Amino acid sequence: MNEMENKIQSIGVVPVIKLNHPERDAIPLAKALIAGGVPVAEVTFRAAGAAIAIKAMRENFPEMLVGAGTVLTTAQVDEAMAAGAQFIVTPGMDPEIVAYCQKVGIQIFPGCTTPTDYHTAYKFGLEVLKFFPAEQSGGIAKIKAMSAPFPMFKVMPTGGISLKNLADYVKNPVITACGGSYMVTADLIDNGKWDEITELCKKSVEIVKEARNG
Repeated sequence: MNEMENKIQSIGVVPVIKLNHPERDAIPLAKALIAGGVPVAEVTFRAAGAAIAIKAMRENFPEMLVGAGTVLTTAQVDEAMAAGAQFIVTPGMDPEIVAYCQKVGIQIFPGCTTPTDYHTAYKFGLEVLKFFPAEQSGGIAKIKAMSAPFPMFKVMPTGGISLKNLADYVKNPVITACGGSYMVTADLIDNGKWDEITELCKKSVEIVKEARNG
């Protein structure tokens, strides 16, 4: 794995963020994540203004890893990169977007859940895949089964991850980190519950450490 992938693995969780008011919330949210020991964010393009949030986080917190999620087009790749995004996450395996990201030199984590997805990723020389939606696609049992024919991949499951099942995922060596929105829900963000976000991040980091060391 490269330096960025190793840093994500060392953190263990990746908040998947939808910001309805990026001008207001991006900076205090980034502060809350960093205070909780989670200096990484996947800002999704499901909400308008994702690029605004990415730019604000990158400019104010250079120590933070900030990427763009739910990227569906190469135009969004360009928009994310112009804002300073350091990685791209797609919900599915889109060969066109993967090839484009490799061409322009930005890390991509495509969503993969089937043998066909994995095989396509293998042909592109990828090392870390997003497994989405994780719980709905078979969870850790399917991830283990998929790693038998494809042992070269590390996986970032996202979808249905919470404090309750985080340990079940991260204790498996094939898991590099888990994506989740449980620590950055709309209620927490829209109501400015920054301290709660920090505490959820701290709990997540503790769970990751205990699961991996146990």
